[in-house]
Amino acid sequence: MATVDVTVRGAGIFGLSVAWACLQAGARVRVVDPYGVGAGASGGLVGALAPHTPERWNAKKQFQFESLMMAEGFWQAVAQAGGQDPGYARSGRLQPIADDRSLALAQERAAQTEALWQGKAVWQVVPQGAHEGWRPESPTGFLIHDTLSGRMHPRRASAALAAALTARGAEIVAEAADEGQVLWATGHAGLAALSEAFGRSLGGGVKGQALLLRFAASDKPQLFADALHIIPHADGTVAIGSTSEREFSDPASTDEQLDAIHARALAAFPMLQGAEVLERWAGVRPRAKSRAPMLGAWPGRPGHFIANGGFKIGFGMAPKVAQVMAGLILEGRDAIPEGFRVEDNL
Repeated sequence: MATVDVTVRGAGIFGLSVAWACLQAGARVRVVDPYGVGAGASGGLVGALAPHTPERWNAKKQFQFESLMMAEGFWQAVAQAGGQDPGYARSGRLQPIADDRSLALAQERAAQTEALWQGKAVWQVVPQGAHEGWRPESPTGFLIHDTLSGRMHPRRASAALAAALTARGAEIVAEAADEGQVLWATGHAGLAALSEAFGRSLGGGVKGQALLLRFAASDKPQLFADALHIIPHADGTVAIGSTSEREFSDPASTDEQLDAIHARALAAFPMLQGAEVLERWAGVRPRAKSRAPMLGAWPGRPGHFIANGGFKIGFGMAPKVAQVMAGLILEGRDAIPEGFRVEDNL
């Protein structure tokens, strides 16, 4: 490729997704990452695509809702283009309800979602017996079941995006000079560099540890209880995660904190007892100061843009982030919601 219209620095979920949206819009794209595809947090195991609670609706929740609704079409197009399965399914989620007060709140939220989710998904209270054999224990005997949540395998999704990009003529290389418009989607290292450039903290890295079990439940919803995500993948595995560690010495090591996560998961979900541990994983997720994704033009640096800070919701936000950033980079169309702008972190 002699010249490109867009150089994307970073082959994680934000970089690859924006590259894909730019390519679909007709741009010539090159992705540059010295560490390869999904080398950071985007090469993880968990892949929980879950909405925030429906009350106190705001721009962030609306953006997330739209992104989750876009996910099926987005990942279907990726799979068709590159021939690799990202492991996506809109499989829903089950959560226990702890007490009568929480039950009343869950019922209020069920009513709120009827309007907020536009009838495209539901948040409902159901008897736990409706999901016998694959559910968390609920003290009230009732569960929250939402049908907006989805799942994917982060590592496979990153590989599927890379395959789609290369199949459609984009380059993914370790090193290259900047050409055309430049997007910086460089994860926690990028947040550190931005903080140094602006002389103040714009966020940082939060370590997460997760593990993968051999357990076939591919047609089941994800589970959430005791602050644990239990994600059944399409390949006959179940992911469990994760820790959130602000202080750490080794970003890639697993330790007794993951052992504790495993023990809690087995206590909360006895059906997983005896399942073989296939992999233990650790990585650092980028968390922007605002806690929302950081999107927009790089202040004072014309032709350069930033997409960072996905933290725990990067894969769920990726389809909408890709759409918005491609529009900004290629057409100058600014549809970034309040709270997501680079300036909101300065």
